Amino acid sequence: MAFSTIYSPAFLEHRPRDYHPENPERLMRAVESLKRAGLWESVIEPEPILEKELLRVHSAKYVNLVKSLSGKFAYIDLDTYVSPGTWEAALKAFGAARKAVELALKEKGLYLALVRPPGHHAGKSGRAFSAPTLGFCIFNNAAYAAMVAEEKAGRVLVIDFDAHHGNGTQEILWDDPNAVHIDLHERGIYPGSGYEDEVGGKGAEGTKINLPMPHYSTEDDYIHAWDEVVLPITHQFKPRPIVVSAGFDGFLGENLTTLRLSEAFFAHAGATLSSYSLAVIFEGGYSVGLDKGLPAFIKGYLSGKAPSVEVSPSREAVLVVEMVRKIQGEWWEL
Repeated sequence: MAFSTIYSPAFLEHRPRDYHPENPERLMRAVESLKRAGLWESVIEPEPILEKELLRVHSAKYVNLVKSLSGKFAYIDLDTYVSPGTWEAALKAFGAARKAVELALKEKGLYLALVRPPGHHAGKSGRAFSAPTLGFCIFNNAAYAAMVAEEKAGRVLVIDFDAHHGNGTQEILWDDPNAVHIDLHERGIYPGSGYEDEVGGKGAEGTKINLPMPHYSTEDDYIHAWDEVVLPITHQFKPRPIVVSAGFDGFLGENLTTLRLSEAFFAHAGATLSSYSLAVIFEGGYSVGLDKGLPAFIKGYLSGKAPSVEVSPSREAVLVVEMVRKIQGEWWEL
């Protein structure tokens, strides 16, 4: 099974002036995790995309704002900063997302765009829906990957399992009937969107599927939702390739959510997607999720064997799945 990482030291140059949870150290931690797991072998340096490619995803006003601020250190909002290295890092992150899709279409495998700054909260003009901030994100790498995949293959599936809802991705792809976006995340936290009744714009109904999971969800809850909703839709859609917004901040011990996931869920997710080609775009994950969740997902995919887990989901998780089945049953066999 093919596996490559698309990575550049330029991603480390998007850096805060003082402490910030989204910092270069988290990417260095991810790299060290992959090295320890024997997964740092085929590493590709991405080319930066042309600036005009940003305009396929974002408004000119927003792109110009980021570019104008990136010559120095500045905050776009309370959560999100730019620094002198942000512009180059962002152009190369888009380049990495494009390369991951191109490789995934060329040969079946997992192609990891290990990028910073992250992107799934960034909407067309910055903040998406009613989100208070950009949530550490600059440009939406996953939405760009989806557009490249759709351009080359006619349609695309995006699966986002970051602990936070990918509101920017959903907004950008909202009216696109050829882009199916499944988002598994914690209910009721930042950015305040991603509920079951958000199903897509006019003419694209049923292409946006949200699984807002209860607080303190474990792998039992997530595997249940994955097997009952994510996999059936994936198998019905038969995507080529899948774009994965991969966040590992739901791992037990990460401190931005209440989720309690373990290696079991990430290994299961990877293994059950092993018959598909994946363009994986790195999103969240700040500590133990990078140490354990990231390699578990990749190893699960490469082995194709999910660990045997006896699943006992909570009543609240079962109710979420039942609600999604009821709503999405108009468009999918669930």
